[in-house]
Amino acid sequence: MAKSNQTTLCYIERAGKYLMMHRVKKEKDINKDKWVGIGGHFEADECPEECLLRECREETSLKLTDYKLRGIITFISDRWQTEYMFLYTATGFEGEVGECDEGTLEWIDKRKVYELPVWEGDKIFFRLLETRQDCFSLKLRYAGEALVEVLLDGKTVDGETLISGTN
Repeated sequence: MAKSNQTTLCYIERAGKYLMMHRVKKEKDINKDKWVGIGGHFEADECPEECLLRECREETSLKLTDYKLRGIITFISDRWQTEYMFLYTATGFEGEVGECDEGTLEWIDKRKVYELPVWEGDKIFFRLLETRQDCFSLKLRYAGEALVEVLLDGKTVDGETLISGTN
């Protein structure tokens, strides 16, 4: 059975930092060498929250106790199938961060995430996580690794302007 094209992504927050994963452990990985949040593909019959909680437990050993849906991201690429991602932040959790077989987990200062090797579109939703409290819809279209189209809540926007916060 093919992997679902629905995924979750979560940025767990603590003391001004996000728990991030440096994707360095899998050979065939579209995120290879990039820094990403915690998450993954839905399994059969899961709702977004079930996927979020399972992926978080599998990748970090943490049990989330306080989390919020922040956005829905539509990723379109000429290299992979369209992906619909439910973006969460979490501020409450139980347990200690464990080992992850998909990458190296590290707490990263929120101000430093823009300097890491991340997808260009990730910088846009980092900025939206900082500036918006409501749930947003973001469409990101890539040609190779280049971000070529950005729609926020159904309207075309300039991604660079969003990232820099000058809008």
